[in-house]
Amino acid sequence: MKLKSESESETKDIGKLIGEKLRAGDAVCLYGELGSGKTTMVKGIASALRINERDITSASFTIIAEYKGSVPFYHIDLYRVEPGRSAELGLHEYFGKEGISVIEWAERAGSEAPDDCIKVRINYTGENTRDIEIEGILLK
Repeated sequence: MKLKSESESETKDIGKLIGEKLRAGDAVCLYGELGSGKTTMVKGIASALRINERDITSASFTIIAEYKGSVPFYHIDLYRVEPGRSAELGLHEYFGKEGISVIEWAERAGSEAPDDCIKVRINYTGENTRDIEIEGILLK
């Protein structure tokens, strides 16, 4: 599925639509260049799980942030993790369990990324516009 976002709020809204479809055990892998809107997407997903978007910040310095919402929510940001080093983090402990995991910079997870994740690619197309491609979930 391909969508176009023309603002930060539209990107959050798309995230919220994704979040409303997620169930415990689901994982979302986010791909996109720096500044493409991955954390904005995470805020939208979190809002669907009854987590205040103001509580969501880039987890770049903590790598994994845990939140309590309607289900446990794990925001994983691999920006500062060198490719091939994610195995040391024990990421597999967050996948397929009682919570929902969202991974920014998922390409850095390598073989640690869950095989059955929902893939979201955010492509910067202009100052406020993004092309968003979603695989593994249908939105309505």
